[in-house]
Amino acid sequence: QVQLVESGGGLAQAGGSLRLSCAASGGTFSGYRMGWFRQAPGKEREFVGTITWNRGFTGYGDSVKGRFTISRDTAQNMVYLQMNSLKPEDTAVYYCAAGFISGQGYAYWGQGTQVTVSS
Repeated sequence: QVQLVESGGGLAQAGGSLRLSCAASGGTFSGYRMGWFRQAPGKEREFVGTITWNRGFTGYGDSVKGRFTISRDTAQNMVYLQMNSLKPEDTAVYYCAAGFISGQGYAYWGQGTQVTVSS
C-alpha cells in the first residue's frame, strides 16, 4: 500500500521560504510521477508541480513557476518542494501525490500540510 506523508508546513512571512517534504513508502516508484497540489479555503485544488521519479523531469503551474522547485531523492524515497519568494496567496494545504506516468491523474495522495504566508 503506497503511503505519502507530507511535512515541513508552517508559518512564513511574505518573501520568505519553506521546504516541504514528502516521504513515500509501500512500493517502488520507478515509472511514477510525483506531484504537488494545493488547496486554499473556498478554492479548487490547484496543480503546483510534478517530477518524474526516474529522470527527474519537472513541470510547474504558472502561479509558482520561477519561485518553487521540486526535487526527489530516489535513495531515500523523498520528494521535496522548495518554496521561495512566498506570497500570501500561496497560503493553502499542500498535498503530495503519486501516479503512474502511463496513467491518468494521481492514484495516491498524502494527508496534506498547512502552509500559511503572512503579509
